[in-house]
Amino acid sequence: PADLTPGAGDGAALTPLQLMRRLASGPRGLTENEADARLARDGENTVPAWRTPSWPRRFLRSLRDPFTAVLLCLGLVSAAVASWGTACVITVLVVVSCVLRSAGEAHAGRAMAALREMVATTAAVQRRPDDDAPPRVREIPVEELVVGDVVRLGPGDLVPADLRLLRANGLTVHQASLTGESAPVAKHAVDDPPDGGDADPPHLCFQGSSVATGSGTGLVVATGAATRFATAYRALGRRRAETAFDRSVHGIAWTLIRFMLLTPPLVLMANAAVRGRGLETLPFAVAVAVGLTPEMLPVVVTATLARGAATLARTGGVIVKRLPALHDLGAMQVLCLDKTGTLTQDRPLVERSVDARGRPDPGVLRWAAVGSFWTLELAELPAPDTLDEAVLAAADEAGADPLAYDGVAALPFDPVHRLAAAVVRRPGALGTHTLVVKGAAEDVLARCARARGTGGDGAGTELDDAERARLLARVARETDEGLRLLAVAVADRPARTGAYREADLRGLTLLGFVALRDALAPSAADALGVLARRGIRVKILTGDHPGTAARACRDLGLDPGEVLTAGALAELDGPELAAAVDGATVVARCTPADKARIVAALREAGQVTGFLGDGVNDVPALHAADVGITPRGAVTVAREGADVVLAEKDLTAIGRAVAAGRYSSGSLAAYLRITLSSNLGNVLAMLGAGLLLSFLPMLPAQVLVQNLCFDAAQLAFALDRPGDGVLRGPAALRPRAFLRFITVFGLINAAADLATFAALAVALHTSGARGEEVFHAAWFTENLFTQALVMLLLRAGHLTVRGRPGPVPCAAAGLAVIGLLLPLSPLGPPLSLAAPPPLYYALLAAVLALYGTALAAARRRYLPGTR
Repeated sequence: PADLTPGAGDGAALTPLQLMRRLASGPRGLTENEADARLARDGENTVPAWRTPSWPRRFLRSLRDPFTAVLLCLGLVSAAVASWGTACVITVLVVVSCVLRSAGEAHAGRAMAALREMVATTAAVQRRPDDDAPPRVREIPVEELVVGDVVRLGPGDLVPADLRLLRANGLTVHQASLTGESAPVAKHAVDDPPDGGDADPPHLCFQGSSVATGSGTGLVVATGAATRFATAYRALGRRRAETAFDRSVHGIAWTLIRFMLLTPPLVLMANAAVRGRGLETLPFAVAVAVGLTPEMLPVVVTATLARGAATLARTGGVIVKRLPALHDLGAMQVLCLDKTGTLTQDRPLVERSVDARGRPDPGVLRWAAVGSFWTLELAELPAPDTLDEAVLAAADEAGADPLAYDGVAALPFDPVHRLAAAVVRRPGALGTHTLVVKGAAEDVLARCARARGTGGDGAGTELDDAERARLLARVARETDEGLRLLAVAVADRPARTGAYREADLRGLTLLGFVALRDALAPSAADALGVLARRGIRVKILTGDHPGTAARACRDLGLDPGEVLTAGALAELDGPELAAAVDGATVVARCTPADKARIVAALREAGQVTGFLGDGVNDVPALHAADVGITPRGAVTVAREGADVVLAEKDLTAIGRAVAAGRYSSGSLAAYLRITLSSNLGNVLAMLGAGLLLSFLPMLPAQVLVQNLCFDAAQLAFALDRPGDGVLRGPAALRPRAFLRFITVFGLINAAADLATFAALAVALHTSGARGEEVFHAAWFTENLFTQALVMLLLRAGHLTVRGRPGPVPCAAAGLAVIGLLLPLSPLGPPLSLAAPPPLYYALLAAVLALYGTALAAARRRYLPGTR
């Protein structure tokens, strides 16, 4: 029985007859009844939709954040020791953080849904009403195509499914979205396919490509989820490795977790050993652990990233689908991208035209324009390509007029022989037709018998093997320098009325060559300069010729250095591959697998890596990068697999996205530095005070209120904008660097607390005041003042924004006011706070002045770029 399963082998190795028998079809197509039956059995020909996670699922996924998990654990411990206030506050913070993150990702999901589009809408299919009726060609929705259908293709058509070509006439397809090949690829029917595993057989057309020139008829061999286009979606289901943000946050989280796990036992053991206290100090020990934890971290992180992503979408046309990707943009050290469409446009420009001896000759360009013009004018289905457009545009600028010649006939571009020809009649040359042939240098030279010198109209010199070798060597040198050469040749023939064929293109006279280069993207040079100034190294991973890529780099002011090829790196892997690529700017002749392998190697070597791509072939590399970037015009599967979607495929947009990421990361880094160093200092001081005092240095309720005040002030970091110094280099949240920083500044903070104890002892002794409430109030006030001072001196942003105080200075001022007035207010007694003596405030001012001086000195050493 016939195997009718969709995609039951792509049929590449079978003859057309064998394949049609296997699929129970024929050259006349299916009957309507058979097609309906297959549609009901196999389903519609649609690409699998990428389902947006539901709100509950997105909310639960937010709980996997390590800091959120830590807070949940602390909340459970707080509830276990009946510290209900702490437990409630922590629960609220967790819920707010998850809601903010879910809302930001939901907004990005709605924006992505608006970008989704079908691969194609209708297809010209050949079907029969019944077995005995002749086939009819009609347009049907692409969703209704089934395996075994016979489809017709013409210029501009999108390939609606995976097809095996039965007939083709000058057919070329654009399949950059699948393979990254920017030039059209020739396709033709094959009666007896060769054995072998060609990844891109010339007799197969795949869904997602489009017809550039020619026409064809194909047999549908795969639809829906069985197409090559759809298989790229399966990569999106794989669990992604940790990104730069994940690694940084997890490292800091585990550092804090170790401190938190160590703190309560130390408090309990110290109080038991020195003061003989038992489990009654457990609530205080838990409060100390909570005091070390930056409770607001999930909220501040989510709010900061969400604000940056919203601003970027509103002003920069960039959609951040995954909020942590904004930090990864700021931390990016290496950006990998293709050349075509990013550094260069998808069109060539004429560089020069030369004769066979390499001397400038505008006549060569004139004849090339004549050939292009009349080939398009006389073609049955004109389909101008970018080479024709470049030649005609350059000839027009030079004042050449193809209409000075009368067109007679045309042989359109033949992808197999790689040339095109026009037959024209020259003015005054009655009875003579002139063949104008242009195409690939190797193919045109093979048909030339002689070469003409500069501006001459004679027969030229004979082309022997040595002269052909010399010309081909020059073509190879020009290609290595990044130019593409079109050979132009002519031949006079007696006028005739019969049709001209490919066999007539013999005994030609070579006029010379037209050299073309890639047109540079207008903003690419400036964008590369911005990326370089921001410490981002660009790697060009392209399938093009090494010389073409190197020339584009040089034209843009980017030193290509030693150009590598993917073949030369085939035996390298892991660190060796990363080291080889690290010293290069261009890796040419890359396949999609090569790109993904290189990106993964750079990432595993510790480089925060981004990848910009727009095709199905780019999905593995997008998935392998820390941050995958794609333009809005990319194929659907690439947009679904990316983390960031640009309004246009423009490097300047990436520059704006990187700036937004670094501003957000700068705010987060400042928040972490300030809150962790302040919390550590307070915890160290609490441990010391607990050993020195006969009573608890601060009651659990007071610790909670102090934390609430500090936490509320820290929300200002989500609204802060750091100074432009954060743009100079990649943002980094390195756990070891943070540990060193918070240790130094935490010790300075603890020293200020101990100095406050001494000042308070002097003030109490002088005034004669007594009581735990006075001590608690004095330390409560000092803690909020020192925290406000830390926020001001270690901030990332400016003191003022547009002439008004910035959010962090305002929050610090509010924190100081609360610290000063709360113990004196009616709320003081319920919190067991009593007003300190006036002398204490004078001594506190001296302590704060010394503390500020120490902070400023340490900041100059550890944070030289802050203001």
